Amino acid sequence: MRPFYQSERATIYQGDALPVLRALPDNSVDAVIADPPYCSGGASTATRTNNSARSKYVSTNAKHNLASFSGDQRDQRSFTYWCTLWLGESLRLTNPGGVCLVFTDWRQLPSVSDALQAAGWVWRGLVVWHKPGARPSRGRFTNAAEYVVWGSHGDLASRELYLPGFYSVTTPRGNARTHITQKPLTLLRHLVNITAPGATVLDPFLGSGTTGEAAILDGRKFVGVELSEQFAEQAAARIAAAEQIVSGRTEGGSS
Repeated sequence: MRPFYQSERATIYQGDALPVLRALPDNSVDAVIADPPYCSGGASTATRTNNSARSKYVSTNAKHNLASFSGDQRDQRSFTYWCTLWLGESLRLTNPGGVCLVFTDWRQLPSVSDALQAAGWVWRGLVVWHKPGARPSRGRFTNAAEYVVWGSHGDLASRELYLPGFYSVTTPRGNARTHITQKPLTLLRHLVNITAPGATVLDPFLGSGTTGEAAILDGRKFVGVELSEQFAEQAAARIAAAEQIVSGRTEGGSS
């Protein structure tokens, strides 16, 4: 299997996540940080399975024309089963004591937590991502948070580490946003701290590359998988830029 992008610190594969994960070797990563398609964004099965990702997650008055993405039209049962499959492969790839973090919204929280456990991970809890500036809806509570379901491959590796379970970070806007469901770089840089420096982080749904950029900037190695060639190119560019920053730090520190 030929990488789409490869360097000393990072490898990207362009293709469907499940077959790519199946081709990777056992115990080859230390953590999985995944932001899969939510297959959410609607109150009925029809809107969740028929509408495009862009129509579900981008407001009609949005001032951008960012590309949509595929894989977001699974119904509830197939979404849960699919998550169990790729989470099971991810468990095989992760060293004992390693961790898995999966982004989700309120609709899919039960399915993701079930799939994580069905795949063999030990469920450890939830991390809350509060989104300041979330759009209010008249007559109801504002959906101002998404969640990270996390677990471990068996017992957690022992580390002298204390991390909060709540992060308040604004979503990317303007030129900083290149993907319609892009996560904030600041948030991912916090999350990668669950791993030790030098650890290898896997993201099976790379998108525009935020997880990879965060991993590289914070002294980790990275493996990513992305279905879309367009987004794989964006991710490769971001990761290459992050590697240049890290290389500059190293050279500056040795002079």
